[in-house]
Amino acid sequence: MKIVTRTDTRQKALFVTAEIADLVKVGGLGDVSAAIPRAMQASHDVRVLIPGYRQVLESGNAIRVVGEVEGYAALPACKIGRIDTDDGLVIYVVLCPELYDREGTPYGDDEGVDWPDNHIRFARLSLAAAEFAAGRAGLKWTPQLLHLNDWQTALTPAYLFWRDQPTPSIFTIHNLAYQGLCDARCSVELGLPVNGLESNEPGKVSFLKAGILYATHITTVSATYAQEITTPAFGCGLEGLLGDKQQQGCLTGILNGIDDSWAPESDPHLIQGFAANDWAGKQANAVQVRMTFGLAPSNGPIFAVVSRLVHQKGLDLTLQVAEHIVNQGGQIALIGRGEAKVEAAVRELAARFPGQIAARIGFNETDARRMFAGSDFLLMPSRYEPCGLSQMYAQCFGSLPIARNTGGLADSIEDGITGFLFEDSSAESYRSAIDRAFRVYAHPELFRAMRCRAMASPYHWRVSIQPYSRLYDQLLSAAPLQLLRQG
Repeated sequence: MKIVTRTDTRQKALFVTAEIADLVKVGGLGDVSAAIPRAMQASHDVRVLIPGYRQVLESGNAIRVVGEVEGYAALPACKIGRIDTDDGLVIYVVLCPELYDREGTPYGDDEGVDWPDNHIRFARLSLAAAEFAAGRAGLKWTPQLLHLNDWQTALTPAYLFWRDQPTPSIFTIHNLAYQGLCDARCSVELGLPVNGLESNEPGKVSFLKAGILYATHITTVSATYAQEITTPAFGCGLEGLLGDKQQQGCLTGILNGIDDSWAPESDPHLIQGFAANDWAGKQANAVQVRMTFGLAPSNGPIFAVVSRLVHQKGLDLTLQVAEHIVNQGGQIALIGRGEAKVEAAVRELAARFPGQIAARIGFNETDARRMFAGSDFLLMPSRYEPCGLSQMYAQCFGSLPIARNTGGLADSIEDGITGFLFEDSSAESYRSAIDRAFRVYAHPELFRAMRCRAMASPYHWRVSIQPYSRLYDQLLSAAPLQLLRQG
């Protein structure tokens, strides 16, 4: 019998990221990095490149050494490992123990202090990606497109440019405020040119600026945020450069989505599953949330906060309106960690309202999912929000978000239909939206109708991935022309 071997005709893309939920997750980037490559598999051969953190090495996955890349400037040589997940996703790992195999998070120690060599650590990741594109990683597989994410990968298109490597690249900005600044004197360590990457902060260079300058196309994670970052209010000093990219047609906003694990009927984290118009399971999760957080039995609504405790997320505004919520019969359950000052303020608030407001400093996936499932409303008063995923999780689980009208919140919440939006970053504006939510809660038929509409929201990766697929194809089809122009 003759054996016929099928040739994979899908075009190849390398998705480069600092975290992926399969192995190590700090925030929404980890979820997105796990979702996009999988959602793209039907049309493209997308593989992932990630640093070999201790969490990755100790994940229980078999890691085969399949290649290596040379050192450059102060960036050490390293091996390239490969993980094959159960569902077929290929994850390449930059194996460099002196940079990545340490206690803490991908970005800092257990106290939240950034690693002082982060510029070296993520320049190493960026250059490894460029070496993949140039076919210099010792692998038979060479990507035709690079998809890069946030400042940790932003030097990749710059290294490609300086080495005359024409591989097209997409650079996705998940949060413009985190620019990857380092002392300009570090340029020699990283092999950077003397000029061109200076930030607005004197004596600093910006990794993020390199990605914006040299990537073939810039995306960010919602259409509204893509517009906002071209303005001084949201542009973090890069609004001029981003405005130029927008004028050139090289800046696109693509809203993130959520994956199949966010299914209230079957999520194993929940006490009991449920569906729209079948609220017994939702009530069971509400009972569990009250028990877990030590909230008193109540017929009033539960307001959930699942958030990093940082200034961007507007926790100070929630602290200002918390007493107003309690006085109207509501309760607040909060989970998250972040800035020490915000954590202390949250603890103090919970101590003032025992049985009505409770907080857990830290993060636990099971508790968070039960909070989405058991709560009636989600509080998201973000000062800015590039996309946000919590509002989508909440909607999927029938919890109506109360959120500021900005970024991805504006693009994923229909005011008065799938949630509540407010305009100003002020306690007064926020309180007005909360009052609207209480009025809806007092009318069960209207409240149930809004819940059902929220649960039917279309923010799934099956839909969200389509613009990425078109963009991949657009850049890949233009790549041969780019090669001709460069020689």
